[in-house]
Amino acid sequence: MKITLNPLAKDEATRNALVAEGGFGKYYTDHMVWCEWSEKDGWAEPELIPYGPITLDPATAVFHYGQEIFEGMKAYRQPDGSIELFRPRENAKRFANSAKRLALPEMPVELFMETVETLVKQDNGWVPNKVGESLYIRPFMIATEVGLGVRPTNKATYLLIATPAGAYFDPSKAVSVWISTEYVRAAQGGTGEAKCGGNYAASLVAQKAASKEGCDQVVWIDAKERKWVEEMGGMNLYFVKGKGAGATVITPKLTGTLLPGITRDSILSVAVDLGYKVEEVMLSIDDWREGVTNGEITEIFACGTAAVVSPVGQAKSAMGTWVTGDGQPGPITMQIRNHLLGIQHGTVEDKHNWMSAVK
Repeated sequence: MKITLNPLAKDEATRNALVAEGGFGKYYTDHMVWCEWSEKDGWAEPELIPYGPITLDPATAVFHYGQEIFEGMKAYRQPDGSIELFRPRENAKRFANSAKRLALPEMPVELFMETVETLVKQDNGWVPNKVGESLYIRPFMIATEVGLGVRPTNKATYLLIATPAGAYFDPSKAVSVWISTEYVRAAQGGTGEAKCGGNYAASLVAQKAASKEGCDQVVWIDAKERKWVEEMGGMNLYFVKGKGAGATVITPKLTGTLLPGITRDSILSVAVDLGYKVEEVMLSIDDWREGVTNGEITEIFACGTAAVVSPVGQAKSAMGTWVTGDGQPGPITMQIRNHLLGIQHGTVEDKHNWMSAVK
């Protein structure tokens, strides 16, 4: 990889102050990765360059037809000061799958890994030291052919940036959700399984509606029958049935319209490791409301790369409002969250070999 160091890189004191300030997506590391692709020549050699603005022609395809994909992944500080990535190859595979769906070039896993490891190694001082904090890594790809013809691009650019990240939501507080019956996130045959910007752009009007109802996030139901629970905002949902050792941890099954979350997949394994039964099911809004009302559903949480695990306390909808348990984060939710964070930070045994050292 070609490397051009940033002559204006932050000094250690300034960088440490910015990292300590926390937040999410507020500050960015000193470098980024840039890699071009063309239909004629394939992937060029990637370059590590100073972080900064990019210049694109006004007729660049991404501006007009939305050919764009991205990923979200994290690097965690370990007890010995080293840095490890959480399941990066799964991100590489999902990135390729998203590219395929959006008619963009599929980046080879090893090339993807090289870019991520090079950036994290170079900007390792930006990785926070506190448990629950991390370096959030954002790979993305845009169509860069210049022209207004509606067709798959013959040029694309891959970029990689990173930002120190604190907690996305306060894990000590349960969020409230608005169940949207007016808008749809994804339909069969659409882009629901792909991680592309258009999915998120289309969701923002529903998020705005949720805010008007005094809720933190929006919950999506299916497009066809308008009753099956799918996702919360950009995160997967989990429901806990029962209490204690006999509890069952369930999540909506993947139907082609849900994003196959890497944290979602990890929690299926973590819950089993902790002794719980797990199920991937079709769960309706009626099942949710009745389960909360009769006490069968005792906890609800959302999960994703940014938030890791976020407790859900209250749901509002046109059908009414209902509170899960006492409306506070539940014990199983927090146990799963702490166990997963322990694996990521190297304080809990990584029996699934999810962590990948940055050397």
